[in-house]
Amino acid sequence: MTRKRVVDEVSGWLRVFDDGTVDRTWTGPPEALFLMNPVQPFDTPRDGVTLHDIPGYPSLRLYLPESSSEPLPILLHFHGGGFCISHFSWFMYHQFYSRLAAAVPAAVVSVELPLAPEHRMPSAADAGFAALLRLRRLARGRDGSDPAERLLRAAADFSRVFLIGDSSGGNLVHLVAAWAGEEDSEFWSPLRVAGGIPLQPGFVRSTRSRSELELQADSVFFTLDMLDKFLALGLPQGTTKDHPFTCPMGNAAPPLEQAAGQEVEVLVSGGVSHSFYLNKFAVDNDPHHREETAELIVAIKDFVGRH
Repeated sequence: MTRKRVVDEVSGWLRVFDDGTVDRTWTGPPEALFLMNPVQPFDTPRDGVTLHDIPGYPSLRLYLPESSSEPLPILLHFHGGGFCISHFSWFMYHQFYSRLAAAVPAAVVSVELPLAPEHRMPSAADAGFAALLRLRRLARGRDGSDPAERLLRAAADFSRVFLIGDSSGGNLVHLVAAWAGEEDSEFWSPLRVAGGIPLQPGFVRSTRSRSELELQADSVFFTLDMLDKFLALGLPQGTTKDHPFTCPMGNAAPPLEQAAGQEVEVLVSGGVSHSFYLNKFAVDNDPHHREETAELIVAIKDFVGRH
């Protein structure tokens, strides 16, 4: 029997074999494995929300607050993972987005994204845009055979859809919003994209930035070597980090001088690591991480409330 040979690897996260298959079994510190455990749906409220899966393309996960006197805004969520790893069912996302859904309150709709290198970009962005089209069909009453779809349609205000994403999911917020903006309001009606919330998006260049050179990542979850390897596997073949998918401020991207006429707010979270709010261990055990996470939730709630 011929043994498969590893031809590429991202430490702890994935191994690519010579036959094109990929193993994403976590081989890092075992104490971190709980963050990657999938959370099963439940329709009895826990911490103020219920959790529902909606099959189809793309598959969706709905975090629905227990009760609300008014229609809920929708947060359409794109998970991170350098386009190569992660899943919307993981506990690391559940512990934050269930909390966010209850705090805003909002219906959080998380998207199952295709992963590279089997599905390089723009596959994930295509899935994100398809998720927005699914919401449009629901808003128009054209879907709704699934019980969770009916729950979402009954509870949500489709004129207040916000795109939100972590790390590389933040890149998808930018891309999907730009693609959505190429269509007029009649195309989307009655759905309206009211705002975008990219959380620490993976905007980079081929050359190291000053912060990359000066602030070396010390987390097992994220290092510059991991970043480089993920993007080499995730971006279209033959491209570099200067591709518009990861460098919207570069020469290959549309000029940023084209003003969109939108209000922009920036929140700086100091003294914390990349996507810190997803690290449940740090949030529970470190007061500073806990405070910064609470501040982030308040900022998102305030932003959504004003739009």
